[in-house]
Amino acid sequence: MPSQEAGKREPNAPPALQAPPQLHPPSESILIFTFNNLTTATLTMPFALPPFIARLARPLTTSTTLHLASPSNSEFPAGSATATIAAGCFWGVEHIYRKHFGASGLLDARVGYIGGDAEHPTYRTVCTGRTGHTEALQVVYDPSKVSYAQLLEFFYRMHDPTTANRQGPDTGTQYRSGIYFHGEEQERIAKEITRKANEQWYEGKIVTEIVPAGQWWDAEDYHQKYLHKNPSGYECPSHFLRTFKPLE
Repeated sequence: MPSQEAGKREPNAPPALQAPPQLHPPSESILIFTFNNLTTATLTMPFALPPFIARLARPLTTSTTLHLASPSNSEFPAGSATATIAAGCFWGVEHIYRKHFGASGLLDARVGYIGGDAEHPTYRTVCTGRTGHTEALQVVYDPSKVSYAQLLEFFYRMHDPTTANRQGPDTGTQYRSGIYFHGEEQERIAKEITRKANEQWYEGKIVTEIVPAGQWWDAEDYHQKYLHKNPSGYECPSHFLRTFKPLE
């Protein structure tokens, strides 16, 4: 549901910055920033940006066309369920989940913001660290093909849950590790999988927060399926599958 306030701007507010179609093209690229189609500033970059620098260059979009919540499960097959997790930069989290579960139970995936107390968060405001939100992934899945426990085991394999408010080179509360459960059964499973992963894989160092899923806000369209649209885009170096033994 788009916010009724979306798109509104104070009369004297500065024009919105429109994100370029690519964050860091591979070579001989030109980044163009347009301010309400009135003024254009062009910067020529004759080289590819290193991944870490490219990550810092993520556009601070000021768009407020956010959804209050992801599509209702009524739009998906009967029996579908929702899972919400945070594991650092949401570009890579969405990408790795789509890659591994796209043909085995994943029905939908959206990146967005959760865990904060501010209304209508944007990427710009979340990056200040003052809204309390984290970059997160919300998936709709078919429990007959993939279980919630499997999604969480994968969660603990694909990122480092031992670093507070940091994932790889990305630091800040918006990069914290978190599981945001929907109901008592998910809470039970989340705590059980976390206990096992903590004992068997991470030597008691897990700092992942496990809390009820509060208000979800879809991120700006530019961030959805980002690495599908920008294959050379930044992906956090800590987003890879660890070769652990299966949890017992």
